[in-house]
Amino acid sequence: MARILVIGAGVGGATAAALLAKAGHAVTVLEAHVYPGGSAGTFYHKGYRFDAGATLAGGFHPGGPHDVVGRALGIHWPIHPAEPAWQVHLPDRTLTRWGDSQRWQEELARVFADQPNVRRALRFFREVEDISDAVWDFASRKPAWPPAGLRDLLTTGLALRPATLAALPHAFETVGGWAERCGVTGPAWRTFLDAQLLISAQTTAAYANALFGAAAIDLPRKGVNHVAGGIGSIAEQLVDAVRRFGGDVLFRQQVTRLEVQDGRVVAAHTNKGLRVACDVCIANLTPWNLAQVLGDNTPARLARELRARPAQWGAFVVHAGVEAGDDLTPVDHHQVIGDYDQPLGEGNSVFLSFNMPGDRTRAPAGHRTLTISTHTRAAAWWALRHKPGGQAEYEARVAEYTERLLALAERAVPGLRSRLRLVLPGTPVTYQFYTRRHLGGVGGFPMTSLFTARGPWTGLRNAWLVGDSIFPGQSTAGVTMGALRVVDEVLHRLATRNRRFISIVPHQAAERRPEASEAG
Repeated sequence: MARILVIGAGVGGATAAALLAKAGHAVTVLEAHVYPGGSAGTFYHKGYRFDAGATLAGGFHPGGPHDVVGRALGIHWPIHPAEPAWQVHLPDRTLTRWGDSQRWQEELARVFADQPNVRRALRFFREVEDISDAVWDFASRKPAWPPAGLRDLLTTGLALRPATLAALPHAFETVGGWAERCGVTGPAWRTFLDAQLLISAQTTAAYANALFGAAAIDLPRKGVNHVAGGIGSIAEQLVDAVRRFGGDVLFRQQVTRLEVQDGRVVAAHTNKGLRVACDVCIANLTPWNLAQVLGDNTPARLARELRARPAQWGAFVVHAGVEAGDDLTPVDHHQVIGDYDQPLGEGNSVFLSFNMPGDRTRAPAGHRTLTISTHTRAAAWWALRHKPGGQAEYEARVAEYTERLLALAERAVPGLRSRLRLVLPGTPVTYQFYTRRHLGGVGGFPMTSLFTARGPWTGLRNAWLVGDSIFPGQSTAGVTMGALRVVDEVLHRLATRNRRFISIVPHQAAERRPEASEAG
């Protein structure tokens, strides 16, 4: 039995912790906040329970990552399909993102009837579905991508199937190039594709890898879901599973330093004076946050990466309490684009999510929660925050962005402003304060190339990253897939060390716990 330390109770960390606890190891999770989930958590404020970041979840379809984890841990996820997934409001037209393939094709043909090459464009979207199926089928066999050695190459090779091989040419092109070959051109088509990819792949069609992009565009068909109680219920159930299998989850314990000896993490120290010794360390952190707790022990390769890697996107969010009636909106999620001629993000594209109707855990009777978000570059917010006397400018920018988001939201839900009872804006500075993530970054790294994707390596022999920084990154489904890979690597490493095979099977809760002592 190994002592497993997990830093952070986000979905990636909690998934790895629960599976390793079930495998019989002594697991301790240290979480800085008072609730789990991180950017996929749910928080309480003035009678409302708001999703901190993510508001919809996929990956629960048969063989999907959440389905695999749920069956392994005996979790019945409290999900309810969202159909339609959302409405997209372009500057001159509105279309509904149906999950049903036939209905979606009919919607595309109707809404884009005035565009050239409509029939060719419809064939493109059918190809997207075929490639998406091949990608999900490949992912269901847990390929170790990107490979870090011969074993990973073998694992990835064994996951290949004829459909995967047929899809491989798309690995070398972008969604934009693929779409243009198929006649999907013009501002309306291009902006629609860009908007879908920005919220799911963190980049636009000109840069998004075609294989990953196909899966991202096809998310509604694979199924997106409301989570009863909020998106944070996913992490909450995983934390319950950690404890059910004998692990410990400690809140208000922010790791401030990792103790390293001979290239291995041997213990973590927290802001509360706790020291937790470990044989294995799994960090649900960004690479920047990992380097922060490693300090002078940061491996040279990791330090070089952080000097070269661009920061993640930030988010500007308005959390709102809304007086609701049956006439509020027939669709719970909306994407609104303001102007074809302006870049997306920064208030020119927003995503609205109302909580599931009838979920009385989320809002007072007769009310609903609403989250409105837009991508934003974090640097400008931090520049104002650090500028001498910049507080007034910072607050003015918050007010300006709040107005932008509410104006676009009003297009999707006329009369929304008159129903608002609470307006709570948040910037990347806010996200950094509550999640401790570097610069308040969200969403993982833009998926521009499968060949430059980041794996879970840390440069330390017994430590791995999980979370949205590692492939495939985006969404709770993506971080769960990354966590499954790390769990396999940890179990293989421990089995090799102990010269015996360790599998995820039910076990009696372990008696021995990791070393923990209060300092001072």
